[in-house]
Amino acid sequence: MRSLIAVVLSTCIALPAAALAKPSLRDVKEIEDPLFAVAVAKEVSEYCDGISPRYLKGLGELRRLKARANALGYSDAEIRDYIESDAEKARMRAKGEKLLAQNGVDYGKPETFCAYGRAEIEKNSAIGVLLRAK
Repeated sequence: MRSLIAVVLSTCIALPAAALAKPSLRDVKEIEDPLFAVAVAKEVSEYCDGISPRYLKGLGELRRLKARANALGYSDAEIRDYIESDAEKARMRAKGEKLLAQNGVDYGKPETFCAYGRAEIEKNSAIGVLLRAK
């Protein structure tokens, strides 16, 4: 009987802890999507001489995302681990390359980055607001 009580108590203690486990930041849409927009905007500005990044806007967005992640219960160390993870960087790069390719962007043709960037600026999209046509 004692072992049954111990099992029940340990289960009751473990379940709330499991329920409180936070998802990976990659699965938190309100963090992942804006961070992805910053990454794509940076890539576009690096490949198109006619478009520059809006540095202060991008920096402000990154600070907002960090504050929001903290408010969601993520520590600075968890945020840093996510941002600095080689696996996450590779995943984000692959996701970005796929989006760019779907929109006709070719790494061998910088003008395609310019066309994409200008279209995003025109749409005032999450990516476009982080870019400025020169």
